[in-house]
Amino acid sequence: MKLNGPFLFILTTLMIDAVGIGLVFPIMPDLMNRVGADSAAEGALWGGILMSAYAAAMLLFGPIVGSLSDAYGRRPILIAALATLAIDYIIMALAQTYWILLTGRIIAGMAGATYITATAYISDITKPEERGAAFGMIGAAFGIGFVFGPALGGIASSWHITAPFWVAAAFSILNMFFGLLILPESLKEKNRRAFGKRDLNPFASIVRAFLIPGLATPLICIFIFEFANMVYPTLWAFWVREVFGWGSLTIGLTLSAYGILIAAVQAGLLPQMTKRIGDYKTLIFASISAVVALVGFGFTTAAWAVAIVMPIAALSDMAPPLLTAFAANRVADNKQGLVQGVIASLASVAAVLAPLVLTGAFERFVNNTGLYFPGAPFIIAAILTIAIIPLMLRLKPQTTAT
Repeated sequence: MKLNGPFLFILTTLMIDAVGIGLVFPIMPDLMNRVGADSAAEGALWGGILMSAYAAAMLLFGPIVGSLSDAYGRRPILIAALATLAIDYIIMALAQTYWILLTGRIIAGMAGATYITATAYISDITKPEERGAAFGMIGAAFGIGFVFGPALGGIASSWHITAPFWVAAAFSILNMFFGLLILPESLKEKNRRAFGKRDLNPFASIVRAFLIPGLATPLICIFIFEFANMVYPTLWAFWVREVFGWGSLTIGLTLSAYGILIAAVQAGLLPQMTKRIGDYKTLIFASISAVVALVGFGFTTAAWAVAIVMPIAALSDMAPPLLTAFAANRVADNKQGLVQGVIASLASVAAVLAPLVLTGAFERFVNNTGLYFPGAPFIIAAILTIAIIPLMLRLKPQTTAT
C-alpha cells in the first residue's frame, strides 16, 4: 500500500470532513439558542433531530451517490461532494432559523459522497489484500479529525458563533481545488456501469447488494456492529456523568483520548496485524476486544478502570474497516460505489435507530426500574456483538488442498 498523492488527498479530505463535524460539537448549545431554542432540553431535542435528519439523508442518498460514482467516475462525484459541503457550511453560518439549519444538515447528508466515494476510490487503487489496512487508514484520518475538530471549534467560536462554519467551508473549498489539481480518475471506463432508474431507489440498491453472492454476511455484520458501537457516541457523556459525576472538561478529554487511541490503532497497529496474521484473524481479535470492552464498561464503577478498558475499546475499532474490506473484495470493480453506498446507508440506519434504543434502555435502568444499572446499554451492545461472531467465522478464507 503506497501513500501516494491521491491516497494522501483522500485521507486529508476525510480528516477535514471529521474536523468539520467536530467543529460543531462545542457550539451546539449556543447554536440552538441562536435559532430559537428556549432551554437546554429543547436545544438537545432539536440537536437530536438534526443528527437524525443527517443520517436519514445519508440513508436515502448513499446508494444513489455510490451508483453515480460507478457510472461517471469517482473524481467528479468527489469534487461535487466537497463543493456541496462547502455550500452546506455557508448555509449553516448564515442560518437565523432552525428550519434553514435543518435544510443545511439534510444537504450535508445528501453530500455523504465524500466518504462513500472516497472509500470506493480506495478500493479502486488498492489490491484486495491491502484494503483492510487502507480502510483502517481512513478510520485513523477520522480519528485525528475528531481530536482536532472540537478544539478548533472552541477557538473559532471565541471570534464569533458562526466562525467554525466559515472555517469548515474554507477547508472544503481549498481541498476541492487541491483535488482538481492532484486527483486522477481511479475508475477505468471499462469498469463503469450504466446508471439506471433502479439506482434511484436506495432500498432497491440495498436489496440488490444483499442478493450479491457472499455479500450478505459482511453487510449484516457491519450493520449490527455499527449499531452496537453507537453506544459510545450516544451515551458516553451521560454514562460517565451518571456513574462518575464527571464534568464537561473531563468528558471532552476522554473523548479526545479515545480519538487518539483509534488513530494510533488504525494507522499503526492494524496494518501490522493484517500483515502478520491476516484480515480474518485480526477481525476476530477486534471483535473479541469489542465484547471485553463493552462488558468492562457495563460493569465498572471505578473511574480508574476506564483507563484500562478504553485502549481495549480502541482495538475493537479495527473491525469496521476489515468488514468493509471483506465486503469490497466480494464484488467487481464496477460495483464498488454501490457497495460503499449501501454500507453508508446501513451505518445511517444504525445511527438513526441505535440512539433511540440505547438511550431508552439507559433511561429505563437509571430511573424507571427497581434495578439500577446504568451500564445496561453496554451489555446490550456486547450481546449484539457476540451474536454476530458466528457470522464473522463464516468469513474465514477457504484454503485449497495442494
